[in-house]
Amino acid sequence: MKRKFYVTTAIDYVNAKVHLGHSLEKVQADVLARYHRALGEDVFFLTGTDENAQKNVLASEKEGISPKEFVDQNASFAKNLWKKLNISFDYFIRTTNKKIHWPGVKKIWLKCKEAGDIYKKKYSGLYCSGCEAFVKEKDLKDGLCPYHLKKPEKVSEENYFFALSKYQKELEKIIERDEIKIIPEERKNEVLSFIKAGLEDFSISRPRERMRGWGIPVPRDSSQIIYVWFDALTNYISAIGYGWDEKKFKKYWPADLHIIGKDILRFHAIYWPAMLLSARIELPRKILVHGFITVGGQKMSKSLGNIVNPLEIIEKYGADPLRYFLLRESSPFEDLDFTFEKFKKRYNSDLAGGIGNLVARVITLARKSEVQSSRLKIKNQKLKAEIEKTKEEWEKSLEEFRFNESLIAVWNLVSFCDKFLQEEKPWETKEKKVISDLLAVLAEIAKLIGPFLPETSKKILKQIKSKKPTILFPKISE
Repeated sequence: MKRKFYVTTAIDYVNAKVHLGHSLEKVQADVLARYHRALGEDVFFLTGTDENAQKNVLASEKEGISPKEFVDQNASFAKNLWKKLNISFDYFIRTTNKKIHWPGVKKIWLKCKEAGDIYKKKYSGLYCSGCEAFVKEKDLKDGLCPYHLKKPEKVSEENYFFALSKYQKELEKIIERDEIKIIPEERKNEVLSFIKAGLEDFSISRPRERMRGWGIPVPRDSSQIIYVWFDALTNYISAIGYGWDEKKFKKYWPADLHIIGKDILRFHAIYWPAMLLSARIELPRKILVHGFITVGGQKMSKSLGNIVNPLEIIEKYGADPLRYFLLRESSPFEDLDFTFEKFKKRYNSDLAGGIGNLVARVITLARKSEVQSSRLKIKNQKLKAEIEKTKEEWEKSLEEFRFNESLIAVWNLVSFCDKFLQEEKPWETKEKKVISDLLAVLAEIAKLIGPFLPETSKKILKQIKSKKPTILFPKISE
């Protein structure tokens, strides 16, 4: 039986069009999905949109259209954008899907209720509409939500609550023992300190009137709508059959990896595992927490209006240069500050002047010297050793989710080949073995960049076959 690999990204709110900030984890997940497929594993890669939120209703009212029309537009934009970015998802879930998503949400609700973990009570607190969550005074900065820079509103209402406090000790042990491994370690410590500070039960429904009737009604109480986070987190199991296809669910669950941003870590590392424990469902194996894409040090966010549209970059330069920048520019665990200057610099040095230049030189030499590429085998021992070293570094980094280091290993090989070319000077010596060896190295490089830059990988392999050099990355003029 094939080994399976189930990877998920967070699902995005559709209160506005998705942007560059949402692209990072989609590209990271795509690299891993492609890598595991190449290993011959049964991969299921899930992404999608979070559509039952109150802020989607409020945004649709501003636009003067129905919530359905509004979320349909923005979900369609997201799906098309990920396709243009070559995101090879296996399923795109929409939480308004009554056939696929809703049965799973209702099932987990009833399971948690049967376990005695759902109860109703009156509540007053500070509510951040950006986070779609009640927040504590201590979590605010100068009275504002640190993520949305907005003052939360005071809300009093009767809601259903989930008994999170009941799972405090169990969650602490689970995180400490890496039963759910949180990467990087500093995020694990953050979760542990939050748990140790004391967990409180949290509200998991909203009055129907406040939601304008939008969202999934609470089973057996249609006066309440299920809270968007309780609903949204369930997408990870509903998409693979929970509530409608038990066989498929058993095949893929538990998730091998949830990829998320640091601002939603608590929901994924505390609320979600507690819900699963309550419903007696196995826990996910790993959570990878990436940094933000920032602009001038500020998180890129729809509510702050400092967004960059990835479509403009893709249409002008192609999907692979954007993928390369997002994966290479910084460690996945740190924030990545985006500027067009940095993007152009990375593009010109690494893509146009690096791999693009090497491919053009080798293919041109192969064409002139009529080197055959039907049976490419590397004979030069120095090149062989360098490729083996690269593959080891590449694989180790990828297994540890250090995408930037994996790419650095490949680009070091590109530099090695440049030096090798200069030393051997096959244009003077007419030595076919050197060119043949370099063609074989290009084929290896194409395979290594396949998960990262799928289009470029195909183009390189095509050029090796045809011996027709075409410019992979035209230089961007400053």
